[in-house]
Amino acid sequence: MTQEVRDLATKVPAITFGFWIIKILATTLGETGGDAVTMTWLGETTPQAGAAGVSGYLLGTGIFLTMLVVLIWAQIVAKRFHPFLYWATIIASTTAGTTMADFATRSIGIGYTGGSTLLLACVLVSLAAWYRTMGSISVDTVREPNAELFYWITITFSQTLGTALGDWAADTGGLGYSGGALLFGVGLAVLAALYFWTGTSRVALFWTAFILTRPLGATVGDFLDKPLDHGGLAFSRPLASVVLAVAILACILILPQRAGEHPA
Repeated sequence: MTQEVRDLATKVPAITFGFWIIKILATTLGETGGDAVTMTWLGETTPQAGAAGVSGYLLGTGIFLTMLVVLIWAQIVAKRFHPFLYWATIIASTTAGTTMADFATRSIGIGYTGGSTLLLACVLVSLAAWYRTMGSISVDTVREPNAELFYWITITFSQTLGTALGDWAADTGGLGYSGGALLFGVGLAVLAALYFWTGTSRVALFWTAFILTRPLGATVGDFLDKPLDHGGLAFSRPLASVVLAVAILACILILPQRAGEHPA
């Protein structure tokens, strides 16, 4: 990469087919990893004293939010795009999104519909504030600290929204985990068709796809690790998380990783 191109590069990856493969794997890992911590290791409520205990979802949220804040800070102070740092931050945001969504919909008790509505509003407000402040919400402009901060706030809200949407489709919508995965997979296929065959705004398509990949990963993750009587395959959450982490690492090493180009 020449110095001129490097100066114009963003600190987020170019949006390629490989980007979406890793993103879906990361969102699935966020679901299994978040569940492994809050349900398998911490328990949904600890100690086993029922409502009097501290919610495992709250503890898990505290753990993953702390990790996320540290990684976002490292991402912002970095001078250029670092693939492993970027994807570690994405995984932290999707795992924190899992625990935050579960805390909101289950521990607080606003339900999947209420949680999805609240989080959709958060995403829209974040995008509106970003656009009002910076004049653009395109990822091609994520180069300055202010834009990066808006980018990661929006991503964290979208990851949390995606978890709630996945649970809403599988449970409230009655589709089950496989049905929910099929629904969001079809939605992504429609977005791909709009991308290739229409002039629909690329920015709008990106953020819609970014949001929809999260519930796809969430329903696939739930399908893998939820009990058989809940419609899942009852795979070990920690084991599924390790396998997904290895797959992501392999994709980062094998698939081309380059920074997106900042418009001159």
